[in-house]
Amino acid sequence: MKLLIVEDEENIAQYLAKNLEAQGHSVDVAFNGSDALDMILENPYDLITLDIILPGLNGYEVCRSARAEGVDAPILMLTAKDGEYDEVDAFEMGADDFLRKPFSLVVLLARIGSLLRRGSRSHTATLEAGDLAIDTKSHAVTCGGRAVELTPREYDLLEYLVRNRGKAVSKQELIDYIWGSGYLGNDNIVEVYIRYLRKKIDDEGAESRITTVRSFGYMVA
Repeated sequence: MKLLIVEDEENIAQYLAKNLEAQGHSVDVAFNGSDALDMILENPYDLITLDIILPGLNGYEVCRSARAEGVDAPILMLTAKDGEYDEVDAFEMGADDFLRKPFSLVVLLARIGSLLRRGSRSHTATLEAGDLAIDTKSHAVTCGGRAVELTPREYDLLEYLVRNRGKAVSKQELIDYIWGSGYLGNDNIVEVYIRYLRKKIDDEGAESRITTVRSFGYMVA
């Protein structure tokens, strides 16, 4: 696998690169946001670790710009900042997972392994549930024929539910798949994103397309 490490502290970057190369990966390193974005747009990376605090463009800007250009490689954001809003912001920008410094190498490698397995899964091009349709290649979503604009995290959540249509999916399963098995934040984040989704895909006054399974999780019929 070809990985990119974006980290302005050279000793940390080289330490991570050495250990990832020992795992059999090919690793590039960028020390600032501008160089990182250029490299991301020029190379088909299988995964990107992206520090938030960087010279030039910060990690949020790099992530947002990469997603806007159609880059779909998994992005694991790393930060020494301490605050739940930083985590939410990272996911809103299109990050796939979030890890706070200091972290252990074992945890980092586990997160990377999980994201690589998720990113390598094959997907059907079009998913449907009633009048809800998802193009998994373009990430276009329509409900009753109308286009729906979703954030990357909202899209991931909806796609997973539709892919498992007819099956009740637990909150923990959603967290493990979308935010990673090492996610340590509040599990209320699932309810938050379900609420965001419902506002966008449901018709006013109509029954929600996402059913709540009490004390368990959610389901799309």
